[in-house]
Amino acid sequence: MPDFFVDTKSSALILIDLQQGIVGRNLSPYSGLEVAKKTAELAKEFRKQKGMVVFLRVNMRELLSLPADAPMRDPKAPLPLASASELVPEAGFQEGDVLITKRQWGAFYGTELDQLLRRQNIKTIVLGGIATNFGVESTARAAFERGYHQIFVKDGMTSMTSEMHEFALKNIFPRMGYVRTTEEILKGLHP
Repeated sequence: MPDFFVDTKSSALILIDLQQGIVGRNLSPYSGLEVAKKTAELAKEFRKQKGMVVFLRVNMRELLSLPADAPMRDPKAPLPLASASELVPEAGFQEGDVLITKRQWGAFYGTELDQLLRRQNIKTIVLGGIATNFGVESTARAAFERGYHQIFVKDGMTSMTSEMHEFALKNIFPRMGYVRTTEEILKGLHP
């Protein structure tokens, strides 16, 4: 495992979908609240070191939903309450953090994320949130295509099943960047 450090001046912590309508779901291997608390720890340290902290939330009422064999939401179900799109307090959002709303799994398409990162000269993103193989992986693939260096918070993301989570951590993310625990990332942060 190569040594690494995270230059907080050119890095951003990107946290996906830590919101009311998602965090409380039945998730594995970590609960949504466990993920929110781990990533809040990282956000606190990023802020201390003048790093950028970006929260992305999906507008649950406007989420792209196309015909599929296994749709994410029953097309006949009523729209979720607006509060489903609000961040959970445990995520630790603070004034000065960036909040971006998306309408699909990934954080780049149809949002200002890429432009914001480039204007701040961000080269590396540290990525966590829910769900590992949906919002996080979609964002990671788009970031990879745009040339961002990536660090994945192994214990700062979770999915619908442990198998889905582990597949991305073992087979996808190591080909796009580094997979590290919250503790390893905290030790590697440098202003």
